[in-house]
Amino acid sequence: MKTLYISDLDGTLLNSDAEISSFTANALNNLIEKGLLFSYATARSFSTAGEITKGITAQFPRILYNGAFVVDNATKQPIITNFFADDVSRQFVRILTEVDVWPLMYYYDDGVESMAFIRENATAEMKEFIYEYEGTLRHDQVYSAQQLEKKNTYYLVCIDSEEKLYPLYEKLKDHPAANVIYQKDVYSGRQWLELMPKAASKANAIMMLKEKLGCDRLVCFGDGKNDISMFRIRDECYAVANAVDELKAIATDVIDSNDNNGVAKWLLEKADVK
Repeated sequence: MKTLYISDLDGTLLNSDAEISSFTANALNNLIEKGLLFSYATARSFSTAGEITKGITAQFPRILYNGAFVVDNATKQPIITNFFADDVSRQFVRILTEVDVWPLMYYYDDGVESMAFIRENATAEMKEFIYEYEGTLRHDQVYSAQQLEKKNTYYLVCIDSEEKLYPLYEKLKDHPAANVIYQKDVYSGRQWLELMPKAASKANAIMMLKEKLGCDRLVCFGDGKNDISMFRIRDECYAVANAVDELKAIATDVIDSNDNNGVAKWLLEKADVK
């Protein structure tokens, strides 16, 4: 039997400084070279995920934008993509901007990851986020809601107050064309509202990758509410000690924390490699 091992990134594989420890990087490099079938699933882009995990030099497919893309790390090309229909992304732009919430619009343009935004309408938290990741993907500053309506859109992010975002979450959470996540960023404490195409979820991307690799079993690791969907499709699932209670409640077991290399320690002890 072939087992696919999937880890969340932030708060799970990364420590509290948003870094991959040398212990975890070395463990994964050695295990993958021995045949471990591994991937991480993250809300990050290819560029930001790649930069923050550059210590992992072994090649493996990466699940990005909470499942909107699966990218071949060797070629840096998507092997699975999910986009909003153009009329759906336009609808979301109008719903959000009508209540003065201005999203970051991620779209794929001629093979390039791009992010459109209106800087003058961005919250202070959004500007901080944009500045932090300047240069990691193409930034497209626009000047009207209409210019935010891009083709091949696959991810919308709003960073604002709970008072503004939570009502939108309640309104959109059951939308037939989107997966909607509302949560607090594990590092900055920023409030996030994320919208992705309905087919784009960690769970769906993992199942596609599992089939593509011909795996029989699935073992997952996570820490947050957005990991619940992948925990529900697993054979075994493990919450790190710093995970939210909702995830621990459905986990096979609770392992050591992200700061203590919990995932790497578990894999070194129990992963099925030759």
